[in-house]
Amino acid sequence: MRLLEWTGERIIPKLLKPTNGMLLEHIARYYFSTPYIRGRVLDIACGTGYGCHMVAKERKRELTHLVGVDIDAETIYYANREYNHQKITYQTGNAIDPELPEQLGQFDTILSFETIEHVEDDLLFMDNLYRMLKPGGTLVLSSPFGRGRGMQTSEPFHVHQLTPEEFEQLFVRFSDVEIYYQRGVTFEKPRDGVRYFIGVAVCTK
Repeated sequence: MRLLEWTGERIIPKLLKPTNGMLLEHIARYYFSTPYIRGRVLDIACGTGYGCHMVAKERKRELTHLVGVDIDAETIYYANREYNHQKITYQTGNAIDPELPEQLGQFDTILSFETIEHVEDDLLFMDNLYRMLKPGGTLVLSSPFGRGRGMQTSEPFHVHQLTPEEFEQLFVRFSDVEIYYQRGVTFEKPRDGVRYFIGVAVCTK
């Protein structure tokens, strides 16, 4: 049985030490999201599926169905094999495909972790998420901060990294928005003198 190759981008828990900082940060985001998981759920750019499996087990009573979507067919094959669950469907899809909302329908909760920095058109991506979220539904989205839209980053897999101000502007259409900042495995409101590298938004449509 062949494992996926570790590239430094997609999280593959079975290839990482339990104390790996990147793994812990990613797992923490899924734990942070669990109180918002209900009904029909989408994890866009779900990667290897470990997060889908985590929230499906944690919220098995509140969750009716979870759809995990990733652009890479090999990764989806791996997710189906390693993180299968009766309430989860994994499938390939492009997050900025304008037809994606018609293909997938609407959801009560959408998770989008560390995805928006990978797409050329972040506004089209946000429009897709908004269209796929039911009225009253919740979006939980995270992104690393950087130099801003259209600016080069030091990360080879990132198109750009938004500034904190640009990040907040993504959610102007939502009726209620709360912004948190991630530091390691903790999430908090900003404190003076603390530098934050990742923002997490919890938005209600």
